[in-house]
Amino acid sequence: MGEAAKLAHRLAENAETVCRHYLSSGRRQGRYWLVGDVHNTPGRSLYVRLRGVESGPGAVGKWTDAATGEHGDLLDLIGLNRGLARLCDVLDEARHFLRLPQPDNIDASMRSPVPQGSPESARRLFAMSKPLGGTLAETYLRSRRITQLTGLTALRFHSRCYYRPDHGPTEQWPALVAAVTDLSSRITGTHRTWLDPSGVAKAPIETPRRAMGHLLGNAVRFGIAEDVMAAGEGIETMLSLRDALPDLPLAAALSANHLAAMLFPPSLRVLYIAGDADPAGDGAVATLTVRSQQAGIEARLLASRLGDFNDDLRRYGRAALRESLRIQLAREHAARFLPVFAGTE
Repeated sequence: MGEAAKLAHRLAENAETVCRHYLSSGRRQGRYWLVGDVHNTPGRSLYVRLRGVESGPGAVGKWTDAATGEHGDLLDLIGLNRGLARLCDVLDEARHFLRLPQPDNIDASMRSPVPQGSPESARRLFAMSKPLGGTLAETYLRSRRITQLTGLTALRFHSRCYYRPDHGPTEQWPALVAAVTDLSSRITGTHRTWLDPSGVAKAPIETPRRAMGHLLGNAVRFGIAEDVMAAGEGIETMLSLRDALPDLPLAAALSANHLAAMLFPPSLRVLYIAGDADPAGDGAVATLTVRSQQAGIEARLLASRLGDFNDDLRRYGRAALRESLRIQLAREHAARFLPVFAGTE
């Protein structure tokens, strides 16, 4: 078990102590710790599971923000709570926390083991899934007007992927499964989008999108980034950009907070940021821009006309999306990444 997995295991064994320390504005209610968000704002949108199964969906220590759809494990939570962008800093913070004395008022029955190496579980799920071509997942993406689907090795399909609701028995739904990888292309997690059997919508469940594994600093990647790449939040957002710019390397960080904390390839010189048009997206763009500049990387914004680039693709079509991007790209990048036939489609 790697160092991060060991620390995640120990944190989850003491999930309530973690919550009392980092999310002190919240409170325990049954099997959960409730608070407003990862920044310790009072409220009830974010819930941390204090009791759960040993691995997989519903595991102890996993958290979800119902208002934003963000989710992760306790390492993710600590990194976002403390504004730590580098995994090594998150691990240092976790080590420091685990030296703190444990409060006497923790209910011993709430303590249960965390999954042993959730990245390994993510890798197994991805290995059990099948390539995208000819599957319900391909049907779903085409229903979103995403048609450039060759070479998408980061995406696979699982016909009966487990889904554990907050209340009730475990269910099985077809799912689009995406590999979350680090800068060395090692799978550290997976993201699942559960699908309706019709293939034209997400499954009719409370949280049809969830991730597991180690997400902080990592992303779902389309292409290998060298000197130029684009990064954004959602998989469908970045696949929509790929429809327009098939040769531009892309990364989907899966949430605004994770976008803000993305790690940069060492050879990167220009980063295009595809921000979602909402307050969380604006904040992620601002943070990532500052971090990029501090690293000597030029940051450039790609703005959608509607809420995100999939909205643009579905409303206006691929040719119009390419023309919108043409005027936002640097001239040399437009010549390099825009297909020569873009204006004739």
